[in-house]
Amino acid sequence: MAEQFKDQGGAATMDPSPIFRRIMSKVVTHTHSEVRLVSRRRKAENARQRSGRAHVVEYFHQVADGYSHLASQVLEQFAARYSVELKCHIVRGPEGNNAPDAALLLALSRYDAGLIAPQYGTDFPTGAQSPAQSLIDLASSILAASAHNLMPGLVSAVSQALWADDLGALRALAEEHGEADTPATQAALDTGTQRRTVLKHYSGGMFYYEGEWYWGVDRLHYLESRLAALGVDSEPNEPAVAPCPVIDLGGVENASALTLEFFPSLRSPYTSIVFDETVALAAQSGVTFRLRPVLPMVMRGVPATREKGTYIFSDTAREARRRGVPYGNFFDPIGEPVRRCYSLYPWADSQGKGADLLSSFLRHAFSMGVNTNTSRGLRRVVESAGLSWHEAKEHMGDTGWEGLLEANRLSMYDGGLWGVPSYRLIDANGDVQLEIWGQDRLWLVAQEIRRHHRSQ
Repeated sequence: MAEQFKDQGGAATMDPSPIFRRIMSKVVTHTHSEVRLVSRRRKAENARQRSGRAHVVEYFHQVADGYSHLASQVLEQFAARYSVELKCHIVRGPEGNNAPDAALLLALSRYDAGLIAPQYGTDFPTGAQSPAQSLIDLASSILAASAHNLMPGLVSAVSQALWADDLGALRALAEEHGEADTPATQAALDTGTQRRTVLKHYSGGMFYYEGEWYWGVDRLHYLESRLAALGVDSEPNEPAVAPCPVIDLGGVENASALTLEFFPSLRSPYTSIVFDETVALAAQSGVTFRLRPVLPMVMRGVPATREKGTYIFSDTAREARRRGVPYGNFFDPIGEPVRRCYSLYPWADSQGKGADLLSSFLRHAFSMGVNTNTSRGLRRVVESAGLSWHEAKEHMGDTGWEGLLEANRLSMYDGGLWGVPSYRLIDANGDVQLEIWGQDRLWLVAQEIRRHHRSQ
């Protein structure tokens, strides 16, 4: 278990004033609306054309990051297909409050990259551990030596040699392309990291184009669509370099021998757009479904930064648009609204309405703009879930939920996960077959349900 998270289960006080809550909610709603997105893109393209600049895509490579390794494998294909100037940087990993624990993030990147690599026509060594520090340093020094004009092919070649644990290949690349000394390597990392900071991001494996960020192979299809709309796709009738995976339960009729545990929270934008789809997937596949809600991260002591929050809300907005899910009319439910709704959860669950209550709360907070901090707003949530407001008031403020959610949190952390939404798939023998974080991994959950259902 992640030891450093053991003391982060308390319901910290996170209750902004009503005025601040309302103002910030309106700002977030406006900033991430589709109208604003279209306007920003139009202005960016007009500015680019006036200046005579080429289409410049910047890529930020974190040497020891699993997601960066996947991204490195599509760089040359991407650069060859789109009429863009691709600038590559080497960067350090997330720092400070952007990374509650850098080692855990890297471990997750290795595990997750191994699972998703085949979907994107890439590879990642199964069960890979972190490369030796000496190899990481050598790989970094090779890339740093060419940092002023870092070519996609070199990034890919160095990354392949690093993750293959191939010292000979790295030495050959160093002989061919040069090797920066330690101060020069650190300077190149500083320069790339500073550039990323100026552009207001914090993570590795990221693509940036004209005001927007795209995370690795998972979000590259959004950038490809944007570039295609600008007329710079040389193969407009061909599949994307990194197509978006499709959720497929074909052939699964009754997978009741499998158990799917779902860990959502009530202040998670990503949870809000995948909650109903997850419940529907569980019903369609017939798995035994266990809903295991947890407190929002910031209410259990995991810090959030402005950069991270901005990216999450903008990324969720485009994911919602792709899925056709209502999202964006937001009224922040952090603090007391979350606690009040959770105090009703055990009662609602006893009525067979636990999922309905959480679904209703997320819908009202994230797509209907309802102020759930008021009794009027919470009543709308409760009654929309098919529950009695009169009865709900009798259970408001119950504390039984606290132990339940804490047990869920500890179970989630035992699986090496700390964010939401997270998933755990368990087979008929009680063995865990998948533990994964992210609404964009529902396709992987479906894939594993299919695979294990066929093997029954």
